[in-house]
Amino acid sequence: MAIASINPASGKLLAEFAPLSSSELNLKLDRAVEAFHHVRKLPFRTRAERMTKAADVLESGKRKFAEIMTAEMGKTLTSAVAEVEKCASACRYYAANAERQLADETIETNASRSFVHYQPLGPVLAIMPWNFPFWQVFRFASPALMAGNVGLLKHASNVPQCALAIERIFMQAGFPEGGIQTLLIDTKQVEQVLDDARVMAATLTGSERAGQSVAARAGRNIKKTVLELGGSDPFIVMPTANFEDAVSTAVKARTINNGQSCIAAKRFIIADEIYDAFEANFVERMRSLRVGDPMDPVTEIGPLATDRVRDDLDLQVKSALESGARVLTGGRKIEGAGNFYEPTVLVNVHSNSTVFRQELFGPVAMLFRARDMEEAIEIANDSNFGLASSFWSNDADEIARAIDELQAGQVFVNSMVASDPRLPFGGIKRSGYGRELGSFGIKEFVNVKTVSLM
Repeated sequence: MAIASINPASGKLLAEFAPLSSSELNLKLDRAVEAFHHVRKLPFRTRAERMTKAADVLESGKRKFAEIMTAEMGKTLTSAVAEVEKCASACRYYAANAERQLADETIETNASRSFVHYQPLGPVLAIMPWNFPFWQVFRFASPALMAGNVGLLKHASNVPQCALAIERIFMQAGFPEGGIQTLLIDTKQVEQVLDDARVMAATLTGSERAGQSVAARAGRNIKKTVLELGGSDPFIVMPTANFEDAVSTAVKARTINNGQSCIAAKRFIIADEIYDAFEANFVERMRSLRVGDPMDPVTEIGPLATDRVRDDLDLQVKSALESGARVLTGGRKIEGAGNFYEPTVLVNVHSNSTVFRQELFGPVAMLFRARDMEEAIEIANDSNFGLASSFWSNDADEIARAIDELQAGQVFVNSMVASDPRLPFGGIKRSGYGRELGSFGIKEFVNVKTVSLM
């Protein structure tokens, strides 16, 4: 079956690509091994020069790359430009810091000298999602290449043009042809790649089901994996918080990337004392968001990436209503061309309902009233996910308690959750394991080699 690129705002077919044959895939795996033997021997200075060049290519072509993203998966053009710029920042960060992060670390022992030496593993399979089609790849590829690894990119099937553009960027920057290779393959072929002895490890950003499948297959082959899976992030607001900042950020945090983000705030837990005012303000702002053509600079919410994503979201909303929830605004698909869905706010979502345990991937928010700090944390932690959390308060004791008690890989205080090349990114529970970004991310796919000299 052909791999199709379809514009989610119009339903128009943009391009089709034939999946790789087994022989073509085999050649790419051979090329990855060859490229690895080249890249691992490059001095850090040379890798840094090429990574800096990749940043230059991104910045000089940011409008062109942004238009590819918007056309393939529907994010607003403004946010797509910002995504390209963020990719460039990751390239520059690792170009400047990788050598220091992977420098030998001396440890005093009874030996005359002992130290930790970091070495690359080899070709790494990267299975990436469509929602941030450039950023998700670059936050893997930048540290991987700087560490001396090479990447095999199995991108989401609805963003093939993004995948091919990324491969060209790294080649234009001076990395060898097999440095980052796009694999236009189907799901069954992924198993073949994971089983192949030439592939040393895998990283996946995606759904729970995809993570389970890849982790199980990699486990059978004793291969390292990093998983960044779903999230149902809480956004907690206490009475001492700056109310205006909290409300305006809450809307942005729920609707970033048309609501299709694993770290988007999804469960808004508001202290009883300010709940009614928050609900009124939040609903009004969600209702007034401009939905439309993602290429139009005034548009705030574009289409969902595929008709299946939209239809699945609609079924979740209907399921919530059947379980006793109530819609305060939105709650429907928008008729006509494109995969558009109304910005939606739900209340009275019961903890025993199915939707309470799921991730809502689209512009749908759930509001919860909490009696106090204790109940707010209890609601926040009542989830199978543990990716990130946003906590709003100006009380030092409340902040300290939130940092300590919220079950998440990340806690952002008085701001929305956002990834940053300088900070580790990842979750706990069913949100996955391992870390991307920062010094932790670059060390996920290296051999931590102990060296002892007597």
